[in-house]
Formats: sequence, C-alpha cells, structure tokens
Amino acid sequence: MDKILEGLVSSDHSVPVKRAIVKKVVEAAEKEVTEEQCQSLFTLTTRFILLGEDAFQRQIGLQVLDAYARYHRPEFERFFSKDFVLSLLQQGYDQLDRKDPAIIDYIHCCLRLLISCPSVLEIFGVIQVEVLRMVCERPEPALCARLNTLLSDFVQCIPRDKSGVLFCQQLVRTISYFHCFASQERELGEYISQVTKVSTLLQNIWKADPATLLPSLQEVFAIISSTDPAFDPSIALASLVQHIPVQMITVLIKSVTTDHNVKDANMTKALCRMIDWLSWPLAQHVDTWVIALLKGLAAVQKFTILIDVTLLKIELVFSRLWYPIVRQGALAVLSHMLLSFQHSPEAFHLVVPHVVHLVQSLRADGLSTSKAFLLQFTELIHCMMYQYSGFPDLYDHILDAIKDLPRPGEEKIKLVLNQSAWTSQSNSFASGPLRQAGKSETGKTGLVNLGNTCYMNSIIQTLFMATDFRRHVLSLHLNGSNTLMKKLQLLFAFLAHTQRAAYAPRNFLEASRPPWFNVGSQQDCSEYLRFLLDRLHEEEKTIQVLESAKPKVSSPVDTNSKDPTGQTSPAEGQESSLTPAETKPGNDGRTLIETMFGGNLITGIRCLQCNCISEKEEPFSDLSLAFCPSATSQGSPQPEGPSEEPKVLCQGSVNGGSEIPEAGSAKAPASNAHFVPATNEPPLSVPDLVNYFLAPEILDEENAYFCEKCSSLQRAERTMKVVSAPEYLILTLLRFSYDAKSHVRRKILDNVTIPPLMRLPVHGPSIPTQCSSSTSSPLQVDSPESSENLAKKLKPSQKDEEEEEKERIERSVPYVLSSVVMHSGISSESGHYYSYGHNISGCSLSTCSALSIPPEQGETQPNSGQEARDWLLFNDSRVTFSSFRSVQNITNRFPKDTAYVLMYRKQELPGQSINGGLMANGMRLSAEPPLQKELLDAIIKDNKLYLQEQELNARTQALQAPSSSCSFRPNGSDDNNPPGSCGPSGGGGGGGGGGFNTISRLVF
Repeated sequence: MDKILEGLVSSDHSVPVKRAIVKKVVEAAEKEVTEEQCQSLFTLTTRFILLGEDAFQRQIGLQVLDAYARYHRPEFERFFSKDFVLSLLQQGYDQLDRKDPAIIDYIHCCLRLLISCPSVLEIFGVIQVEVLRMVCERPEPALCARLNTLLSDFVQCIPRDKSGVLFCQQLVRTISYFHCFASQERELGEYISQVTKVSTLLQNIWKADPATLLPSLQEVFAIISSTDPAFDPSIALASLVQHIPVQMITVLIKSVTTDHNVKDANMTKALCRMIDWLSWPLAQHVDTWVIALLKGLAAVQKFTILIDVTLLKIELVFSRLWYPIVRQGALAVLSHMLLSFQHSPEAFHLVVPHVVHLVQSLRADGLSTSKAFLLQFTELIHCMMYQYSGFPDLYDHILDAIKDLPRPGEEKIKLVLNQSAWTSQSNSFASGPLRQAGKSETGKTGLVNLGNTCYMNSIIQTLFMATDFRRHVLSLHLNGSNTLMKKLQLLFAFLAHTQRAAYAPRNFLEASRPPWFNVGSQQDCSEYLRFLLDRLHEEEKTIQVLESAKPKVSSPVDTNSKDPTGQTSPAEGQESSLTPAETKPGNDGRTLIETMFGGNLITGIRCLQCNCISEKEEPFSDLSLAFCPSATSQGSPQPEGPSEEPKVLCQGSVNGGSEIPEAGSAKAPASNAHFVPATNEPPLSVPDLVNYFLAPEILDEENAYFCEKCSSLQRAERTMKVVSAPEYLILTLLRFSYDAKSHVRRKILDNVTIPPLMRLPVHGPSIPTQCSSSTSSPLQVDSPESSENLAKKLKPSQKDEEEEEKERIERSVPYVLSSVVMHSGISSESGHYYSYGHNISGCSLSTCSALSIPPEQGETQPNSGQEARDWLLFNDSRVTFSSFRSVQNITNRFPKDTAYVLMYRKQELPGQSINGGLMANGMRLSAEPPLQKELLDAIIKDNKLYLQEQELNARTQALQAPSSSCSFRPNGSDDNNPPGSCGPSGGGGGGGGGGFNTISRLVF
C-alpha cells in the first residue's frame, strides 16, 4: 500500500485522480493490514507531513496517517514511541531541523491520535523535559506559538513543581529575546499574534499553579532592570502585564521600591523599559503599572530617578499620543509625569513644540474618540501653563489652537496640581480599595470610585437600599438581554452577593452615564438619578410597545415580579400614567419605575377676580424642594411687600427645575453660600420645605395670570396638590442657586432637619373634565417651561370655593426615611457625594407606631432602636456602621456637608391596606428573591476569581519588609472626620481624586 501511495504522489496524474485514489487508500484502512505494512505507511505519511514538497502532499500524509492510526492503534502506538518523539525533538527529522515548528505540529497531531493509549503518559514525561530544554535555547516566536498550542491542548506536557517554575522563568526570558524586523502590516500582525499566544500560555500556567506567578514576575524585573549594554529586552514583555492581577500592584511596587538590594541604576532601567511598553499595541494596564511605580518611587523619595526618567522619556510618551490604539494609556502616564514634575518647567517645555501639531491632528483625524481625548489633553495643557506661567512666547500659539475648547477653573487646577505633586504621594500611595482584604463588618459592598463617580455610587447605593425596588429588580427575568435594567440587575446582584469589599461598576457607568456628562468630572447626583430613572422607564415602555405588537407573546419583563397573581396587565393600562394609582386594582401596564417612584401632582390656578379655576395633572418621580428666599437672604435687604411675594419666585424655581431664578428677586450676596442660620431661629425641616412647595402662591405683576374668562391678565392663586403618593418618595433639596453676578451656581448651606417619619398630604383625585391631558414625558416633573407660560396653557373650568373646600386633604400618607444622599462642598461642580442608608426590610409595623405623631413632633422623636447599627454610611468603597444621630448632626459638625437627595418609603399602618392591598400583594416582596442562574453563575465565577486573587496576595505578603509599609491616614470615625471629598471641599477620602479626568480615573 505504501508503494502505491508513494508512486501515486510522484505520478503525473491530475489532482482529482490522485484524490480519488487516496480516498480508496483511506477506505482500505478498515481492512486488516500487516504490522509491516502499517509501519511502512506510518513512515511514508510522516515523511509527507514533515518533508512534503507542497501542501497537497502534506494533506495526503495527514489523511492517511489519521485513518490508519485510528484503525490500527496498537501498531501506531509502537511506531510513535517515546524514543521516536525524543529523536524528533533532539535531532529533527532527516534534513528538517529540530527547531522547525513543523515538528511540534506533527507531535501535536499524533498525540491527539494516542490520547487514550497508556503509552501516551511516557510521551508526556519526555515532552515535559524537552519543552524546558527548548525554551532555554530561546526559540523564535513562531516555534513558541506552536508550543503554546500543544501545551494548551495537552496540559500534561507542562513541567510541574520546580521544573514548572523554571519553565515559566525561562519562557519569560525567551519572550525578552523576541524581536520583529518586519515592515509589512501582515507580518507585524502575525508577530503580535504569536507573542499573544505565548503570553496566554503563561497566564494559563499562573492560573493553574499560582506558585509560578511570583518567580515569573521576579524574572521580569530582573530582565528589565539589567544594566548590561549588550542586552536590550523586547517590549513584547508588555504582553504579560495584562495577565498580572491588578490587585498585586500595591504589594509588588512597594516591595520593589523599598528593596535596598535594587540599585538606583537598575530601577531607572526598569522604569524606562516599562515606559517603552506603552508602544505595545495590545497591552492593557501598562499605564496603571507605570504610574504605580512612579508613585511608589515618590513615596520613598527617589526623586533623582523620577527626574532622570521624566526628562529622558517624556518626549517618547508624548509621541505615543499620535497612535489611537495606545494614546489613552500614554496620556495617563504623560499626565502623571507632567503634573508631578512641579519643581521645574523643563519637562513640560520639552513637549511644548509638539502640542499645536497634535491638537490639529486630533481635530482632523475624524475619529469618534478624538474629541473626548482632545478635551482631556487640553485640560492637561491648561494645568501646565497655569503652573509654569510667564512664557508667553511659548504659549501664545498653543492658546490660539485651543481657544474654543473648555478651560478648567482655577480651583480645579489648583486641586489637581496639589494632589499630583511628588511630595503629596507618600501619604496617598497605599490608600484605596486595594488595601481591603474583605468586606467591612457591615457585610455590605462598597463601590469603587472610578474617577469622580461618587455621584453615581451614592445614587446606586440609595436605590439598592430601597428594599422593594431592589427585590423587584432582582426578580425580573431578563436572561439574554442587554438592557440597562439588566445591567442594574447584575450590579444589584453583585452588591448583594459578592465577596469583594468594593465592586467596580465600570459597565454600568458606561451604560448609564448621560451623554452630556464629561468623563471623570464631578456631576450632579440628582440629575443623574432623574436620567437613570427616565432611561429605565422609557426602556421598559419601549419593550411593552414592541411586545404589544406581537399577539399572544408576553413581555420579556417578568410581569409576575409586579403582580404575583400572574395576571397580565390590561391593554387599557396605556393611560394609567395619568390615573391615580389608588383608583386602579393593578398596575395597568405601568413600568416598574412608575410603580415604585411615580406619583401624580395637580397644579391649579384660581383667578382672584372671577374665581375661575384651571387644573392640570402631571406625573412626577421626585419633588424638587426650593428654599424660601427669606430664609436664604439673611444679612441682605429684605424685599418689601406681603410674604407671598418671595414665595412666588421661589416656587417658580421648583416648577421650572431651576434655582432662585430672577436677578434681583432674591438679592443675596455671594457670601450667602456660607450662611449659617441665626441661633434664635429654629432650622428648617423637610416638612417645612414640603409645605412651602405645596403652599399657595400669588401670581401678580410680571407673573400675572391670563384668565380666559376675564380675557385679561389677573392676579391669581396657584396651588399644587399631590393626588397620588408614590411608593418611594424622592425629595431633592434645591441647594444650588444661580448667582447672576458671578455666573456660578452657589450652594445654600442651610441646615435642614430630617425627620425619620413624615406624612405627605394627599388629596382625592380630580374631576377628569377639569384636568387637561399632559403631553410631557411621564417621568419629567421638571418642565422647561416657565410657571407663567405653563399656567396659560391650562384649560379653565368653573368651580366655586365651596367645592374647592371639599377637596382639602383627605388623608396624610405616612413615610419612613430610607436613604439620604449628602453633598460635601460649596459648589455643584465639585465636592463629594456619599449616602446614608437605613435597612428597613426587617422593620416591623410595631416599630413604626409613632407615625401618628405629627411631623413637628416626629422630627424630635428619639431614635430608640435606630440608634443601633442599622444605619449605614456608604462612602464609595468604604461602608461603615452609623446612626441616625449622625445623619441629623452631620451639617452641625461639618457645615459643608448637607443633605441633598432624600428617599422616603411609604409605610403601611397596622390594619390598613394601602392601595387596596396592592402594596402588600403586588409591590412588596416579603423576602429577597432567589438568584437566577445567569446571575448566580456570574457571581460564582467572580467570587472564585476573588479567592484566587486573595491567595496570590497571601503568597506575596512575604515580599513586604516590616519597615516598607507606606504611611496612610486611617479612616476616622464619623464624629472626628468628615466622611470625605473628591473635590475642593475636603480630602480624598472618597477615592475620587481630583476633578481632572485623566488623573482621577486611576485609583490605587
């Protein structure tokens, strides 16, 4: 048979004829063949595979070898022996060199055919020894890539124990010898692919045997710190960085920077070569490691190394900004190097000649990411020109090139420069979530600050502590979807079940961040909350509309989570957004957001001339509570006239979503931002602000109302009434007022007493004929229209005062405080957000018996059991026990820390069923829902990874010398230190860093 096959291949027959005959030879493999014939065929096919003149011969060899090896396994087992394998690996085959990748491919093929044979174990042992010898000979990338394929499929061939450690070290050193001299894009791509395969092999070994990781990293540092002028290690080593657990940064960098055996020359070399790694196109986290090493050196005051390396490498780092694939990491390193190099303009002036050209290139390249990148880059340039002013000849052309781009404020620049100085990093290097070994004693999970994202973290924790909302979100069946609600569900699942002390919500941040929010900049948490709820609401509405077009197909959103009876919402529920919830037996097609946070408000205007009344009903998801101008204008001239006049102006800001609106209406000087109420006047309370929001207003003079019945402008009275109370009442205190003189939003720092229990006055539903239909978005309570224009659009209807009196408060709905979001700072553009949360899921009705107490008394009600540890302080990655007393006293102790967003939960009284039983049966789940399989799998996977990371950290603890720990300021108690800040108002306790987005997004 072998003679026939050999003659066939060398004949002049056409390829189709040859294929037909080969097919007959393959089919003959099923028949009985002598061992001598088998051995001859195996020898011939091996020659075809390894020495074939073309691809056709190699293909024939593989086909015939595969067929005869399967049907004649014992004969093939004797042919492909350990001695034959050893001969191939040590001597090659005929004229084929032993280092040829074809040898590895052939062995790989044969191992697949022998995998179930006992003799394969002996071959594995031979390969284990030989692969170690091979990597010691520094093979080329192509051969290493083939080895990766072989060892990935047959992990039994990977050396074990001490040999495994040595294999990893030698493979690392082999990578350092990789070099690519190709100039064609295809060849470069192939080279990068080969390197990636080799680094992936090391990653798999490190995961399978964590004991090999640390020696491998030691070998990496030994290579890059070498001062041998004849040896220049390859930047392909950068491919390993992405596989090193980020949690090891602190330990490894601290160990390296405090090791007295590492000389300055070696450290300088190592740092320079790590900076060179920024050129590697697929490397991740290189910038993180470089910045960590720079900070570590600053912490141990190795300033000479920092100066030398900065001046040597700053232009190279800047040149990486031209390449989109690596520019983001390069900008992070460049920003840190420039901002920390504050003793001289030398480093900055090295890159100044290239700034304008780069700006022009970024404007012209047409990439979608270039605009955002340009904003980050220009902020850096503004900071540097501010730091090193006095060089107009160098900076004039730069200012011309970026004159149309935003410029950061002076306070922001000062903050960034102050936080970035080398001298400030000795205390901050070891801070952050990486120091946390596990959850806090609260058992709750914090959220990592991803760069001034405390506004998001505080809102997420507030929503998470809304027990009913959290349980309904977790009970939704959203498998396979990629909606924002699905991402929120996954985030809630991690907060509830992860073993990590703090979770990094990167995916949710990218999905939920409003388009107009600048990355890395501080934002308004109430604005984010409105946007998030509106997105979730519109998303579910869209799904409902799409599903309604499909007959007899249920919505992918689990309706059972809202109605455990299993009944589908009726179709006529499309108009339920305009109907009070109390009048409907079910949810009527309302979204989860409407069900949990939606209420209804009636705005009525009564002409004081003819008593004609017009009303309009609108839904709301939160109430924006303005401060009375008289309360925020102490020390300034008081406006003359009746008390209703300033109330009109302030009330208008509530309806319009703005703050103190008109110039001259509340003549408060700039110092009002620091106003502290007089001691002889009691502080405002939340019920006071709610009452002020609902109080009647007089529309007069410039705000006069056009009455259709009178056909003229008339004095009128405007009232607002809540007709449908939400399950969760969100109150936003409008603390930021616009200063027309300085054109900034200043903060009202008045202390506001927060009662644990509160009652909301709720009126009966209005008569449909007296309510004009609302055309606004169901969740947009803040209308862009002014109050007077809104009033003119209301339809007039006849109603006398006697009927109006009948519509007085029918009942007051009790609410219990659930969460409070605090803002620390004096400006809406800076500062820090944190939140207090009360876990009321286990609150029995007997503990809320004081709800019968009026708000005035409820405010001063003793905390009793609440003084225990059932209040939590969520401050980014830190979660600590607190008390309601801390919530009430925070502004007294820290005047810049004030309540901003409050969330109250509707409380059901004993023997009373709110909403006709809907609350108990359809909206409140008695226990946490079981995790769905998709969520459970994700959490199990991440928890396993976390345990592996913890084990790796434990293995590396020996690297830390007793004296090498970096100093850091421990977290203080609530009674001694403010909870923290990521803006000018305080320190960096929140982990947010400064307001400069290219620096603060890296948290160590």
